[in-house]
Amino acid sequence: MLDDEAVSPLELLRLGTARLTVAGTTSPAAEARTLLAHVAGKQPGLLLLTGSVNRQEAMEYRRLIDARARGVPVQHLTGVAHFRTISVRVGPGVFVPRPETEVMVGWALEALADLRSPIVVDLCTGSGAIAKAIAVERPDAGVHAVELSDEAMPYAQDNLAGTGVRLVQGDMAGAFADLDGRVDLVISNPPYIPLEAWESVDPEVRDHEPSLALWSGDDGLDAVRVVATAAMRLLRPGGIVAVEHAEAQAGSAPAVFLDAGFDQVRDHPDLNRRPRFTTARRPGRRAL
Repeated sequence: MLDDEAVSPLELLRLGTARLTVAGTTSPAAEARTLLAHVAGKQPGLLLLTGSVNRQEAMEYRRLIDARARGVPVQHLTGVAHFRTISVRVGPGVFVPRPETEVMVGWALEALADLRSPIVVDLCTGSGAIAKAIAVERPDAGVHAVELSDEAMPYAQDNLAGTGVRLVQGDMAGAFADLDGRVDLVISNPPYIPLEAWESVDPEVRDHEPSLALWSGDDGLDAVRVVATAAMRLLRPGGIVAVEHAEAQAGSAPAVFLDAGFDQVRDHPDLNRRPRFTTARRPGRRAL
């Protein structure tokens, strides 16, 4: 397919889709379209209106298709992940934000709807997707984010530049002591996979996502417990916390917050109606 100076985008899409279908990737046709649009610098919906793809672009496309067939995430190949109304730069060393997390952020924004200039803290910010989405959709909010990883930090810095988000590097356990008792919302997508579940994790996740963003002790809840402790310190009375968890933790994750002294503890489903995140309130005046 590379002998001619110009190649049909339709033919490239067919070849790429066939290759990814054999490889068993998640959405072969959509992934092939995304990768071709990336190398051609076009919107996916406009690809077939493009007369041809040049030889150099076709070669790059084949390289990306081969990498995707080996399990490299599409977002690592394009360098971009889309999340709610925003996009963030991603790549090796930072966790790629998922659609499931968008549901938690939507819940959080609704919970903040009646507050003026809310104070929000994002623990384990990773790429900064949650913090950026909240800052863009609630420009009056004071958003603060913390990340521990040296590899993820440059992504967060780039993605949060110009948003007004206060970003620091460090351990979430003691982050933002100056905000103790003043925060309206603590939100987090922490690591939550049990170490014993290593073999059952999708190889695409296990082999390409950073370990620090995945594993969290024997039961997967070590980081969630730290979130609960930090949230109790940071939140004002009546303030709320939202934290993502694994489907199998629908009972154990809420129990962490009950044990930490929170009330109004509830669990919520994701887009596939699977248990995905827990919300709770620091006891006080304001109800969820």
